[in-house]
Amino acid sequence: MDEVGRKYVKMINQIIDAKPADMTITMHICRGNFRSTWFSSGGYEPVADILFKNCHVDGFFLEYDSDRSGDFRPLSFIQNQRVVLGLITSKFPELEDPEAVKARIQEATTYVPLDQLCLSTQCGFSSTEEGNKITDEDQWKKLALIKEIAEEVWKDC
Repeated sequence: MDEVGRKYVKMINQIIDAKPADMTITMHICRGNFRSTWFSSGGYEPVADILFKNCHVDGFFLEYDSDRSGDFRPLSFIQNQRVVLGLITSKFPELEDPEAVKARIQEATTYVPLDQLCLSTQCGFSSTEEGNKITDEDQWKKLALIKEIAEEVWKDC
């Protein structure tokens, strides 16, 4: 697994190294997003050292909306990259508790400085034509929640 992972990172880096200087490239690690379901679980530990430490992307979009994503310890391998914490689920309409989300962001600062962190949904609202089991109105509420939390958390950055 490590050898395959290293080959993937090397190939990605070769592509990224040829990008224009003003282009930003990020990577989303998806665990599945079809009709509010998922297909994989587990923390980022198995790939953190190889991927986070060595991949030349400018940032990672990481899913942290449920226990199946593991804890924030793998973030200790992040270099000088942005980490977009996907703490808000796009799968279900219920809104997350803003205080709980802020506490999770604070927990992540144990491993990555606040000015390198961002907040988003764990994935897009629709990875396929069928979408997730969430209405347009609920999607806008989720986005408003993200904006509200981000404005408070990053007000001094």
